[in-house]
This record gives sequence, structure tokens and C-alpha cells, in this order.
Amino acid sequence: MEINIYGHTFVLMPEKALWWPDKKWLVIADLHVGKVEHFRKEGIGVPALAGMTTVHRLEALIQTLSPSRIIFLGDLFHSRANQSVDYFEKRINSLNTDGLVLIQGNHDIMAADIYSYLGIEVIPCLLIDNILLSHEPLDDIDTGIFNISGHIHPGVRLKGRGRQSATLSCFYFNRSQGILPAFGYFTGLHIISHEAESTVVAVAGAELMLVKGGLSL
Repeated sequence: MEINIYGHTFVLMPEKALWWPDKKWLVIADLHVGKVEHFRKEGIGVPALAGMTTVHRLEALIQTLSPSRIIFLGDLFHSRANQSVDYFEKRINSLNTDGLVLIQGNHDIMAADIYSYLGIEVIPCLLIDNILLSHEPLDDIDTGIFNISGHIHPGVRLKGRGRQSATLSCFYFNRSQGILPAFGYFTGLHIISHEAESTVVAVAGAELMLVKGGLSL
């Protein structure tokens, strides 16, 4: 599903990623790699294989798209280094992927040399043309700049007949900001409030569904 933002065409993907075809950039938010391992260490009974799911999904996207650059909009890893760091290195770096960029999020607290070992450049934000990439949605944005971020883990609750309902991850856009769904497998959702002129695209399995608004900003 394509969306036009301030003269740029982006592709919203059911894998919960944003593809910028003109630049061949893959933009994803909130992977929280290692969260499953963190929970298991604390004695919470999450299946061990669940921790590999997020990395496998990223690997499949890289193989499909061959991006020139991958921009992580923060919270790439969930917390301190654990075995997930080595697993990420083996699976992702084996693809000979250059241009890994992490816009630092609140969970990105590992030592700088670990990111260097993984071949990841860590920066606070990235302004390219009139698109400003950040981890958290920014409150003060200059006129003519569009902010794309993550952090919120946006979700939308859809209601059907009777008392039927479903809560789904979603892409959220208003006139100056876009918030990507969390890419990670084990991340949770925050139900967003819809502004009058907002666009909401829900992720329903392998499909996207335009819930509200249009696809040109």
C-alpha cells in the first residue's frame, strides 16, 4: 500500500515496515530484539523460539528488498546484551548488509562498542530532504518537515457487529507526523486516539486495511 508524504512515495508493508523505494531504504521501529530472552531470564515462561521470530522476519525482508540502508527507529535491542546480540550478528551480518543505522531509543542502552561490533551507526535523529526520522514523536517540528517515528507501538481497536472486536497494530499519520507499528514479535500495543484529519492503516496478518483517512499527505 503506497502513501504520498510531502512529495515522497512510501510503501507501507504488512510486515510492519516502511519502504522508501526512491532511496531503497527500509525503515522499521521497535524490534526489541532480546526481550524474550530477558523475560526468560526473569523466570517468565516464554517459548525460547519466540526470541528468534523478530530476527527471522527482518532477515526475510532484507532478502526480499535488498535495501541500500536499514534505518532502525529506536529500541533495536530491548535491554542489556544477551545471546540475542550474537544471534542478530550471525543472521543479519551474514547477509553482507551495509548501512545499518540506529536512531537511539530509550531501550538502546548497550555499550557503544557492541553496536560498533554489529556494524551499526548510532545517531540521535536523521533529517533527509523534508523527512525527519526519530525514535519518539517530536513535539516541535518546523513547518514543511514531516516527522516519522516509532516508540508508541500504535494499535487500533476495530468493532464489528454485536460485541465482536479485534485489536491490531497500525500505521498512524496526521498532517505532520507518522508513527510506525512495532516490528518486534513480543512488544504490546498502545491504542491511539484518532485526530479528525488522521490516517490509520491496520495490519491484519498478511494484509493492510485502510481504517480511516486517505493516502496522500
